[in-house]
Amino acid sequence: MTDSAVAEPQLLTLPEARAHCADGAAPPLAVLVGWVETYLMSAHADLGRSGAVCPFTRQAAKLDTVRLGISTATAADAEAAFAAVSRSFAELDAIPAPPAMQHFRTVIIGFPGCADPAGTTMLQRVQKRLKFASLRRFRMIGLMHPDSEAPGLWNPQFRPLRTPFPVVAVRHMVEHDAPFAARHPLLMLPYLARFRMAGARRLIQHLRAGP
Repeated sequence: MTDSAVAEPQLLTLPEARAHCADGAAPPLAVLVGWVETYLMSAHADLGRSGAVCPFTRQAAKLDTVRLGISTATAADAEAAFAAVSRSFAELDAIPAPPAMQHFRTVIIGFPGCADPAGTTMLQRVQKRLKFASLRRFRMIGLMHPDSEAPGLWNPQFRPLRTPFPVVAVRHMVEHDAPFAARHPLLMLPYLARFRMAGARRLIQHLRAGP
């Protein structure tokens, strides 16, 4: 498949995605929905704390501010994958939400055709190309994939970013991202610029708490 043959991902609300799955359509979408609902939005014995693996996604689902899509891109379709993820920033901002809840908007795109090492490497390059643009907008862009070795924040032995196939998520930066800011130097300055004293207090609390 070439870039010209890759269709733009159709973004669906979680209820719409469930309906598609109930109709027996789009098996990769069913896998993505299952991962979001039974993993991201659920507790895990190895997480190292109580609550859902991703409380952000659980709250976003309650507010209907989650959008899911599947890209048919493969490792050979770097520009199509880049375009799809780039568009997700505008699509994120277009999700209807009350002003006080807009920070819960999130876009999650699955890339089942990129489950091989070459596909994952391509998506890592896409993420790197968009990293500074996302930070300038106070957005977070995350790549998760089956072989992720990124350790958990509360349990270093846990691998929270492992997925059935590669997934790219784009969401708003939030004040509770202090642990990520502490771990990733590039995130520190935008985080403090966005949340100022409140963010500094959270960072100090996190650092004092230790691992």
